[in-house]
This record gives sequence, structure tokens and C-alpha cells, in this order.
Amino acid sequence: MPSLPIMTPARFAAASAMGYADPTGALSLVSAATPLPVAPGPAAVPAPLAGTAAASTAVGGFAPARGVPVVLVLRGIWQGSARVLRSTDGGTTLDPLTLGGSDWGLFSGNACEAVWEENDPAATLHLAITLASGTITYRLGH
Repeated sequence: MPSLPIMTPARFAAASAMGYADPTGALSLVSAATPLPVAPGPAAVPAPLAGTAAASTAVGGFAPARGVPVVLVLRGIWQGSARVLRSTDGGTTLDPLTLGGSDWGLFSGNACEAVWEENDPAATLHLAITLASGTITYRLGH
């Protein structure tokens, strides 16, 4: 690699280095021989579970990419509830999402928020919609 002259106004160049802890805990400087270790993101994310409902229904399963937040969007003029459910047996058993033993992923109005992040390759997410009136548009995806 050719050397370049140091230009004014400063006649010096500050040296810096980047490193990380190797498997033994020692400093490993980043170089062509020891590149910065990174984890690849998902190769592709699945198509979202999306639609419109004018009556109570259950839809799913959405097989989320591992380690990527799942976002639920609910829109419309409706009354009732929408609950995100999780299954690890192909939808035979549906378990409600909980957080500290309390309901999680249960909505009674329009929403747009991250609801889950999955790391089990067998898991699928489902949406149970119970409508008293109106029409709801839903999207569960990445």
C-alpha cells in the first residue's frame, strides 16, 4: 500500500484501531486476516399475513423470520378484539402471548406496533379476531 504525505494544517495523523474479544477473551485487532465478526441477517422475510375481516375469524399461521421483530397493524372502524397467538405444532394448539403472566398481544383498537420476536423455527403466529361490529384490516409481518 502506498504511503501518502501528511497534509497541513496538522503534520500528524492520529492512529486508531478497532478490535473485539476473541474466543479466549484476548483482543483481536480487525484486519483482512481477522475481520470483524458479524451475524448475517435473514436471507428473506416471509410474506405478511394480511387481509380484511367483517366477521369474527382466526387467521394464520405466519412463520416469522427468526430474530426479526414482528409488527402488527390493525386499521378500520371496528369494535371487538384481536389477539396474537403462537403455536409450535402447526396451529393445532394456540397459546396467547403473555408477558410476566399478563396478556400481551391483545388489542381492542387500531394499532401499529412490534408484538413479538421469534427464535423457534417451529413457531407460527396466528390472529384471533372477535368482532362485535365493523370491519378490521390486519397485517402481521416484518
